[in-house]
Amino acid sequence: MMNKEQKKNYISEMTKQFENSKAIMVTHYQGLTMPQLDELRSKMREHGIVFKITKNRITKLALEKTKCKDLSNLFTGPTAVAFGEDAIMSARILSKFAKDNENLKLIGGIMGEEVLDKVAVQNVANLPTLDEARANIIGILNASASKLVSILLARSEKMSSLPTENSEKQPKE
Repeated sequence: MMNKEQKKNYISEMTKQFENSKAIMVTHYQGLTMPQLDELRSKMREHGIVFKITKNRITKLALEKTKCKDLSNLFTGPTAVAFGEDAIMSARILSKFAKDNENLKLIGGIMGEEVLDKVAVQNVANLPTLDEARANIIGILNASASKLVSILLARSEKMSSLPTENSEKQPKE
């Protein structure tokens, strides 16, 4: 049990995390073993994401004062929350882990100001990350530039093989 001071600190800490995180994913973890939870936390930590098991009643008190108050109804049963900056990476890691471990259930979240249900979290997990999107755009731009260069080079090669006026007037030996 927590004493009154510990509860205040917990509420304060959770309020800060809900306010400062751009991406929040809520899960149920019943049935996961400690080694599985440690493995998931480790994967999340590699990407700067905090995965925290919550105390529902107190967490709901912390939610009341934040932009995330709409998530309050998700906090029933054994709940854990992922706090991070990148919703796509959070959703992707949790989704992949849930495929391998059926005891982890994605139940919702928030991306920016947008509340996500279970289906929306899965959709977010399938989006390309910012780095992947940048790489795709660069690939498209490079492909277009190289096509343009090859067209221009082909055109100039054709033009250089055409006879010129001077070459026609010169006497043949």
